[in-house]
Amino acid sequence: MPGMGEFAREFVSLDVADGVGTIRLDRPKMNAISFQVQAELREAAAEATERDDVRAVVVYGGEKVFAAGNDVKEMAELSYADMLKRGESVQSAVTAVARIPKPVVAAVTGYALGGGCELALAADVRFAAEDAQLGQPEVLLGIIPGAGGTQRLSRLVGPSRAKELIYTGRFVKADEALAMGLVDRVLPAEQVYDEAVAWAGQFRGAAALALRAAKEAVDRGLEVDLDTGLEIERAAFAALFATEDRTTGMRSFVEQGPGKATFEGR
Repeated sequence: MPGMGEFAREFVSLDVADGVGTIRLDRPKMNAISFQVQAELREAAAEATERDDVRAVVVYGGEKVFAAGNDVKEMAELSYADMLKRGESVQSAVTAVARIPKPVVAAVTGYALGGGCELALAADVRFAAEDAQLGQPEVLLGIIPGAGGTQRLSRLVGPSRAKELIYTGRFVKADEALAMGLVDRVLPAEQVYDEAVAWAGQFRGAAALALRAAKEAVDRGLEVDLDTGLEIERAAFAALFATEDRTTGMRSFVEQGPGKATFEGR
């Protein structure tokens, strides 16, 4: 079912239930990420960002595959000049998901390769099926990751592991991905989506502005030196003292103890 206010998107939908929005890729057979899919991902991410009834997001490709990569057939005949024009589209779709100012979990089934792996990297956490495989095999096509893979992967698993994966293009099975920190939880395939929704659902009554500030502080802080990161944190921390949720949360703590506050997201 399309999300409220959603205009027709062919391959990417946003379904909302009980505070959780699912950004669903559905482009059979392998969810290849074409330029149209990239545009629809940007639109779905913008809608998830704007809607107050979306408190957290699951990114999902269905029961069989997350996304097997960008659409190679579409890119095969492009020239250098063509890609100069299109390159921003390749990155911005994934960046739009990464910048959703709410908790985001990727529910990875089957393959998450190339652009699909980069899309999973844009989430805050990744839940993977036991038979899932992830990787950045672009070098096997004579190119490199172009939607953030060289940057987000190295920040997540460290530069040496990222280089080894990018240099070889090999696929990483779920157990190895868990050991290196590429995914955060490995589950039976039939449980991946439900567990991702359950994880996202814990935030439906959370202090939304505090979560937004926490995400921004961590993400922006990773891009700068420690002193600048601490300044980002200090400013975000102080700003939350202007919110109703901070007043509610502290009053509830003093009067009733921790964990009993009801937040309004203001």
